[in-house]
Amino acid sequence: MKLFFFIGVVIITSTVVSQEIVTLQECYDLASVNYPLTKQLSLFETQHQLEQEVVLSSKLPQFSFDAQATYQSDVIAVPIPNSTIKPINKDQYRATLSVNQLIYNGGATDASLNVKSSQLKTKQKQVEVNLYQLKQHINQLYFSILLAQETDLLLQSKQTLLEVKLSEVISGIKYGVLLPASDKVLKVELIKIKKQLKDIESNKVTLIETLSSIIGHHLDPSTTFQNTLIETITTTELTRPELELFQLKKDEIESNEAVIAKQNSPKLLGFATGGYGNPGLNMLDNSFQPFYSLSVKLNWNVFDWNSNKKLREALSINKDIIDTETETFKLNTNTELNQQLNEIKRIEAFIASDLEIINLRKEVLKSADSQLKNGVITSSAYITELTNLYEDENTLIKHKIQLQLAKANYNVIKGH
Repeated sequence: MKLFFFIGVVIITSTVVSQEIVTLQECYDLASVNYPLTKQLSLFETQHQLEQEVVLSSKLPQFSFDAQATYQSDVIAVPIPNSTIKPINKDQYRATLSVNQLIYNGGATDASLNVKSSQLKTKQKQVEVNLYQLKQHINQLYFSILLAQETDLLLQSKQTLLEVKLSEVISGIKYGVLLPASDKVLKVELIKIKKQLKDIESNKVTLIETLSSIIGHHLDPSTTFQNTLIETITTTELTRPELELFQLKKDEIESNEAVIAKQNSPKLLGFATGGYGNPGLNMLDNSFQPFYSLSVKLNWNVFDWNSNKKLREALSINKDIIDTETETFKLNTNTELNQQLNEIKRIEAFIASDLEIINLRKEVLKSADSQLKNGVITSSAYITELTNLYEDENTLIKHKIQLQLAKANYNVIKGH
């Protein structure tokens, strides 16, 4: 059996039987559905429906009821001698029901509805932005778990190899080829590996629990996290949701500008009042009687000292402010992308060096294995060379995981 059989096989394939296989994209999707912040989407929708109903109620008839009783110290008297007209009672009573109906307001109601719709879109997009920003946190957790998973497999391969080597050493001691204490070094190394495996497993469980809480889905410690090859997005255009949020904020400002512009539009209202009282509309009829009145009112603020225009100009400045925020965001994001791209290139160079070192280490360990079998070197010397190879293999795994993480973060920064 080749000395490097177990190490090579474990690095390339996984023989762990798990209850579930999870991908990075599935973690993204689960977080976008289960993260507590997503509840705000439905809450905003419900809030929007209520606000729309309030705005639309301005188009409906408005009813009001009034009732009053008064006593006056003096009343109007008819200054005609010997007149048969009775004076008005000093105690008077009146109950009225009034109906006000908006007939025309220059489209102010529809403009207000557009504002509410714009506000809803902005709030929902803000939630999407906040959820998107979770992706880098998910990346960190996912690839940390993946590193623990791959390191665990590598340690198990080293453990298996040492167990095989321990059997060979015990056989060599039995036949007098090796020194009696040669197996002790291997046993100590196996104990250390068991401790390392427990430490890795404990760390992995903590990471999985944290990831589970973010994506709102229970992940078992036996879950396999798929190590899929990630390719960086090569398009130059940013597709971050923040850019859409900036545009929606500008749309919201424009809808508010439209509302302000409608404030000086003519408003036509109709009024109807019906009532019962003493006296009625005929002040000379000193008795209880029903009455009603119908009226139409036109209101038009013809001159407002340009306050309406100034308010719209002030809102327009907010759009310019958002434009500067957009440009700043693009500049910072592109800078971050360049830094991430340099990180990817740096790690790729490390991996190339790691592969060269590992090939050399394998040659050294092959020679040490032959020397141990022939009793030329001690088990300690063999363990040193095996550990050197393991450390370099572990470094390669770390760099490969770091490369995947860097590419995943690059894509998130890009907007994919």
